[in-house]
Amino acid sequence: MKLLLLEDNAQLALWLVSLLREQDFLVDHVDDGDAADRLLQQTRYDVVLLDLNVPRLSGKGVLRRLRERMDPVPVIVLTATASLDQKVLCLEIGADDYLVKPFEIRELVARIKVLVRRQMSGKANDVACGDLKYDLRTRLFLLLDQELTLPPRERALLETLILKVGSTVSKQSLMDGIFSLDEEASADAVDIYIHRLRKKLEGSRATIITLRGIGYLLREREEG
Repeated sequence: MKLLLLEDNAQLALWLVSLLREQDFLVDHVDDGDAADRLLQQTRYDVVLLDLNVPRLSGKGVLRRLRERMDPVPVIVLTATASLDQKVLCLEIGADDYLVKPFEIRELVARIKVLVRRQMSGKANDVACGDLKYDLRTRLFLLLDQELTLPPRERALLETLILKVGSTVSKQSLMDGIFSLDEEASADAVDIYIHRLRKKLEGSRATIITLRGIGYLLREREEG
């Protein structure tokens, strides 16, 4: 899962990015609202973590622009302000959740998972494609009832596909899902990871289909 963090406190941002990456999230961090607004117009994120008092464009301004564009990406406001009026205002203009600093990282991770689940069809904790299963609570894959252990990039790519199971995902979306801002994205690398995943899914009912010029599709293997 890929997150965007808007936070201008450098020390807090470093702490959050480090802890979230330890939880296997891919995290992009920016420290001003204009930069966040530009990124949100170019890149798909699973959840946005939004501080309010940031330079150039406030967090509320970023949120307003998001919703004016009809962008449904889930947003969690992270703020030191416990004001009920501000919380109500943020929720009214489109925030999905509101968390007051300081907070426990476990609570933030749990709230992120809740918001991702809300975006999924059926809003279940488990997603399946044939005999490939994904548990959103633990973020573990099971293949033929055995845990499927994957390197980080393959794991991020398969996670992106299974959260969109049955729908086509473009190569650009997969690149966005496995590379952060401080890494050099590679279309060739996506092809390599897809090839490796296909090998690991051999013998199962799940398969990754290439739709040339369009993207990739995770679906059940056709019989015969």
